[in-house]
Formats: sequence, structure tokens, C-alpha cells
Amino acid sequence: MGNAPFSIGVEEEYLLVDPKTRQLASDTTLQEGVIEQVQAEIDESIGFATPEFLKAQVEVGTAVCGSVADVHDKLLKLRSAVVRAARAHGLAPIAASTHPTANWQKLQHTDKERYNALANDLRGVAQRLVICGMHVHVGIGDNDSRIDLLNQVAYFLPHLLALSTSSPFWRGRNTGLMSYRIAVFDELPRTGLPEHFESWSEYERHLNVLTKAGVIEDGSKLWWDIRPHCKFPTLEMRIADVCTRLEDGIAVAAVYACLLSMLQRLRRKNQRWRTYANMLIMENRWRAQRYGLKRGLIDFGLGEIVDYDELLEEIIELTREDQERLGCVEQVAHARDIVKRGTSAHNQIAAYEAALAAGRSEEDALEAVVDWLVQETVQGVPV
Repeated sequence: MGNAPFSIGVEEEYLLVDPKTRQLASDTTLQEGVIEQVQAEIDESIGFATPEFLKAQVEVGTAVCGSVADVHDKLLKLRSAVVRAARAHGLAPIAASTHPTANWQKLQHTDKERYNALANDLRGVAQRLVICGMHVHVGIGDNDSRIDLLNQVAYFLPHLLALSTSSPFWRGRNTGLMSYRIAVFDELPRTGLPEHFESWSEYERHLNVLTKAGVIEDGSKLWWDIRPHCKFPTLEMRIADVCTRLEDGIAVAAVYACLLSMLQRLRRKNQRWRTYANMLIMENRWRAQRYGLKRGLIDFGLGEIVDYDELLEEIIELTREDQERLGCVEQVAHARDIVKRGTSAHNQIAAYEAALAAGRSEEDALEAVVDWLVQETVQGVPV
């Protein structure tokens, strides 16, 4: 970023469901077959497909991209390949951060060294990880710049979460939260908002205390909402739910990239975004988790709650120059469509309530939500 070539990449996680029962895939051997078929179709220039923690879960990630449009093209090919592979094995992928009815106690984690160690270390907390997310990497080559931007962009993380929510249901219940995934993930250690660090060296000193003590191997075990990646020179945004519609996820990625570009632009002018205490940002994080787009977020300067559509317009105006430079004006503008239509979470609840209003049972209403997710996951995806 800055004068360096722009680089961005996106990872998405999907759940594999049986379209007849609407439950998560019970044949734990099918995940491997789906991934093998995707890998046979997609080469490294497009991205990768890999197992995730659950055996009914698949992760995809784009190769390093030079534009948001490039991310769109690669992610479209990856999601399309997953849909075809899943169908070939009698399954369907859903892009949602929780499954409406899945019971975590009956699920198995993937038999890999990393996941076995995770399950052994975290025990019951790890068993509840029936959740999916979306991670967005943006390249920031300079270490100190990466830490400076980590501190500043944290202010906007609740705005990104509100725009992406897709997990209102948990074990057959409407939780009342638009992102119940956050509640589950927060049970893990080293989650939530990142600490404030004055420099890269200060960040490394703190990280080294944990690695020297043998508590963690490296920075990959820092599961913050945003983090410096431990291997690549990127700032990885992790707070977002996975978006059911691919176009929505691209919009979230574009807004995040433009916010970083805007902050870099200010930095080159010896200006910066004001940093706020985590206690304030956590309040907005909770509002985004609880209400999504519907109840607004706190403008700390004004000291009052502002409707989300107004906040989005402010972000769009702040980053207009950056949208043009990065070639993603259209993708950022799509965020307005999300606000008008509602996120996946809002629409899942609407499908559930419509089914109940039509006289269907609660079980049938939850199945209607799964059917909606299956259909919306392939919206605009050629299969």
C-alpha cells in the first residue's frame, strides 16, 4: 500500500450440508472428496481449498491479488468449484457463520495434527467451534506501518462486522444476536480487539513472552479481530462473518482495503485517525454483534448513536479517493445495497419468521432457513 503495489487476498469458510436432511454432512469422508475435486480443478494461480477444523467444513483462499476485481474473479471460481464438488458428493455448501440447528456435541473435528492439538489444548471450548468466518489480507510491507494501522483501523472493525453478519441461529434457537459466531469465538483465549502497540518491536516483545514460555508457537495463535499475519506482510481482518452472497463479501473486503488506504494517505501527510480506548470500541463491537445494521453505532466524537446508513456514507466519502485509486468504486457502493436489503442474518430471520407466519412448525421454519442459505450461497455463482 502507499507507493507499493496493492495486494489483497480473501479466505472464506463454508459448511457442507445434506440438502435433503438440511443437517451438516454426517459422512465425514466426504469433506476430503470435495476438497480433492476442488484442488484438481483450481490451480495455485487461483487459490487453494483445504480442510477446516470441522469435518463438515471447507476453507478456500485466493492467491495474492492485485485488485479487488481480481479477488472477485478468483473467489468466484473457488466458490463455484466448491459448489460443483459438493453437488457431486450429494452435498451443498452454505456460506453462513453458524448452521441453524447443528449440535456441536455430535460433530467431529478434522484429523490433522494442528486441529488435534487445538482440540486437546482448548477442550470443550474447541468443540463448540461450529462457526465460519471470512478473513481479508491487505499487504502492508513496513512492519511499523502495519502496527500503526492496526491501532487506527480497529475503530472501524464494528462497522465491518455489522455489514457482514450471518449467524443469528444456534442449536435451533434464534439467539437474538446477528453474529452469534462472535460469542462462540470469544470463548477462546487471545481473541477480541488487539492491544495497542507503539511499534513493531513492542509487539514482538509481547509476542516473544508467550512464545518463549511455550504457550503458543507463533503469532498464528493470536486470534484477534485483526492481526499482523505471522508469515506474510499483511494486516489480516478477521472480525467479519462469512457473507452468504459473494458480492457482499467483496464489498466488505473493498471497504476494509479502502479504509487502510485512507489511513495510509493520512499517515503520509503526518495525520492520523484518532485512536480510542478498547472499552469504547468494544461497545460498538457488541452493538454490531447484537443488532447488526439496525440500531446504529456510537460516534465517539459526537457522543451519540448514529444510524448505520449515515456512518456508511461517511466512510464512502472519506475513502472516495482511495476507491478510485484501487479501482473498487462499484464494489464499495454495493455496501449500500447490503444496508437496504439487510445482511444474511437479517434475511435468515425474515425467512424463519415468514415460515412461522405461514403456519409451519419451528423445525420446518429452521429448515426453510437452511434452504434459503443453500440458494443464496450460489447467487451469482456459475455452476
